[in-house]
Amino acid sequence: MKISVNIKGEWIHVPCKDGNLDVQWLGEETLRRYYRLKLGDHEVRSHSDQVKEVRRAKGGAWLDPEDHLADILDDNDFVTVAQLLKFTPEVMFVRLARHRELQYNLIRSHAAGVGTPLSPEKTRMLLALRINVLAKGHSGISLNTLSTLIDAFNASCLSMVPEQGSVGASGDLAPLAHLALGLLGEGEMWSPKTGWENANKVLEAHGLKPLKLSAKEGIALINGTQLITSLGAEAVERAYIIALQADVVAALTLEVLKGTSRAFDSDVQLIRPHKGQIEVARRLRALLHSEMYPSQIAESHRFCNRVQDAYTLRCCPQVHGIVHDTIDFVEGVITVEINTLLTLAVLNDVPFRVTSTVIAVLDLVQIVFAERGEIISAGNFHGEYPAKALDYLAVGVHELASMSERRIERLVNPALSELPAFLVKDGGLNSGFMLAHCTAAALVSENKVLCHPASVDSLSTSAGTEDHVSMGGYAARKSLQVLDNVERVIAIELLAACQAIEFLRPLKTTVPLEEVYNVIRSSIRLVYEGVVRGY
Repeated sequence: MKISVNIKGEWIHVPCKDGNLDVQWLGEETLRRYYRLKLGDHEVRSHSDQVKEVRRAKGGAWLDPEDHLADILDDNDFVTVAQLLKFTPEVMFVRLARHRELQYNLIRSHAAGVGTPLSPEKTRMLLALRINVLAKGHSGISLNTLSTLIDAFNASCLSMVPEQGSVGASGDLAPLAHLALGLLGEGEMWSPKTGWENANKVLEAHGLKPLKLSAKEGIALINGTQLITSLGAEAVERAYIIALQADVVAALTLEVLKGTSRAFDSDVQLIRPHKGQIEVARRLRALLHSEMYPSQIAESHRFCNRVQDAYTLRCCPQVHGIVHDTIDFVEGVITVEINTLLTLAVLNDVPFRVTSTVIAVLDLVQIVFAERGEIISAGNFHGEYPAKALDYLAVGVHELASMSERRIERLVNPALSELPAFLVKDGGLNSGFMLAHCTAAALVSENKVLCHPASVDSLSTSAGTEDHVSMGGYAARKSLQVLDNVERVIAIELLAACQAIEFLRPLKTTVPLEEVYNVIRSSIRLVYEGVVRGY
C-alpha cells in the first residue's frame, strides 16, 4: 500500500507495507521523510515537532490517529499532514556550528544600499527608533546587543547608511543592515569626536566593542520600517511648522494686498465645521484687523468697492485647513508606527530544542506567541501604512506652496496688487522680485512631479516571495524634498510681503504682523536696485 501525503506544500510518496500501520505512524513517517529530503540527514527533526492532524486531501475528512490505514484509505490515496510546532523551520536550515556565521552573513549581504549617505542627524533618528523597537523585548535579541546599541546612540557613533535601496516591504532591510554593519566594526562610521572613519576605529575611540551576535540577532537588527518612520517623523514635524508659518505669511500677504477678513468669520466656518478650517480661520482672525489689534492698512481701504478676494486669499481656511488635518492624520499613523513591534520574528521565552548538528532558522514572516503556543505567519513588517501616509503628506503640504506661489504672483503683478511692478522702484530698470517669483514657480512645478505617490508602485522581489512592496523609503525621502521646496516658496512669499508693505508706509499693520516684519528686517534689508541685502 502506498499513500501520497502533502506536507507544507510538498507531496511525498510513503510506502505503508500492508496497511496495518496506523494514521499516527503515517504522520510521523511523513515528517521524518520530509526533513530527510530537505536536509539530507536522518536525524534532523526537532523533538518538539508533532503531527497535529491528518486529513483526506479530497473533502478534508479528519482521520483518527489510531485507525489502521487499510481500514480508512485506499491504495494510492491522498492525504494532508499538518504540524503542531514549537519552532517552524521554513526558509532554511543551518548547521548549529555555523549559526553565528549566519547572523553576520545576513547583515553583510543585506548591506547593499546605494546613494548619498544619511546625515548623522537622520542616522541618529534611525538608530533611536530601532532601539525603541528592540527594547520592547519581542525581537529575540540579547540584552548585551541592545545595550551596545544604546551605548553607540549615547556616544553618537553612527554608521554610514546610504539612503537608497529599500522597497519598504520586508522592512527597510538594506538601510538597517548598513546601520548594523558599522556596529559590527565594519564599513564607515561617524561620531562628533572622530568624524567619518573606519567603524572599528570609531567604536574603539569611544571605548565600545563591536557587536557579537548570537542566533536570530541578525534578522532582528535589520527588519522593520524605521527608515521610513524616522524620515517620516521629521517630515511631520517640519510640515507642522511650515503649515503654521504659511498661515502667518498668508495673513501678511492679504494685508498688503488690501484684502478682507470677512471670509474668515467664525459662523461661516461652523457651517462647514472641518477642524483644520476652523483653526486656520481663527488664526487668521487673530493676526488681522480687530478691536484688539487694529490695522491702519485695513482701515485705509475700509470703504473700497472691492466685493471679494481671489481664492488664494479668501479660501485660505479651506485649503490650508485640510493641510493641517492631513498633517494630524499622518502624525497619528507615524506615532503608531514608531511605537509598534515591526520585527518579523517574535521570540519571548519560547521553549524549543534542536539536534546537536542542525539549527532551524525562523521563516522571516513567523511571529511566535509564546503564551498561545502558536506560530503565525504575518506581515507587520510591510511599510504600506507609513508609505501611503507620507505620500498623502507630500500631496497635502504641496498645496501650501501652490497657494503661496499664486499669492506671490499677485504681489509682483501691478495689475493685481496696485503696487510697483516686481515690488521695486524703477521697475523698468530693476527686476526686483521677478526672478524670485520664477524660482517659486519652478519649485511648485517640481513638486507636482514629486507628489506622484511612490506607494502606487510595486515590484516583486526576493524570488517572488515579496510580491507586493510599499516603496515607503522613497515616499519618505521625497516627502522631505517636497517640504524643502515648500519652505523655500513660503520664504519667498514672506520676503515679498515684507517688501510690499514698504510701499504702504507710513501705515502700520496689526501688532502681530508688525512683529513678523521686524523679525525679517532684523536680518534682511529692503530690496534696492533688484538686490536683497542682509545686515
